[in-house]
Amino acid sequence: MLNLIKTRRSIRQYTDKPILRETILRLLESANWAPSAHNSQPWRFVILTDMTDKSNLANAMGQRLRADRLAEGDDPTEIERHVARRYAQFTQPPVLIVLCLSLELNPVNLSILVENRKSKIEWVMGVQSVAMAAQNLMIQAHADGLATCFYCAPLFAPDEVKAVLELPADWQPQGLIALGEGAQTVTKTRHSLETKVKFL
Repeated sequence: MLNLIKTRRSIRQYTDKPILRETILRLLESANWAPSAHNSQPWRFVILTDMTDKSNLANAMGQRLRADRLAEGDDPTEIERHVARRYAQFTQPPVLIVLCLSLELNPVNLSILVENRKSKIEWVMGVQSVAMAAQNLMIQAHADGLATCFYCAPLFAPDEVKAVLELPADWQPQGLIALGEGAQTVTKTRHSLETKVKFL
């Protein structure tokens, strides 16, 4: 298992080979068995395989990216390069999986609208739970010989993502996973554990 974890890579180039629905369901089953705070299982998934759907999502997020960077006074030429790069990253993979958070069924705190310390902590716990589901999915994909890359882009355009995907009101976009057969080789390193650990 350690070797599986250490050999997984974030891949941004894919072949055009389609991914079977049965394979996607297997990966989602792996995600669904992730640990979660209070066993709330707050993850929700939207699966995009059609080019039109992927393009609509990429364009919606691209419009928000463009507007935000223009408001910050960034160079328009560089902005357009950024938008085009993102469009390619979100339309080229055979599958996009948009991960969302819903606390609707949370047994401890059904409402996240109350601005108090407990509700904020419940929200963070939900985000952590969704992240663990994403990790399960990506490790299982690697075990199955597939490639993935996690993107946080939906966090920067939640309203646009919700609108274009027609999400239920309680589904809050958290990220997306590109999935497919990898078409590149990527290397990576890690800093020594000595810089990250404190034993008591």
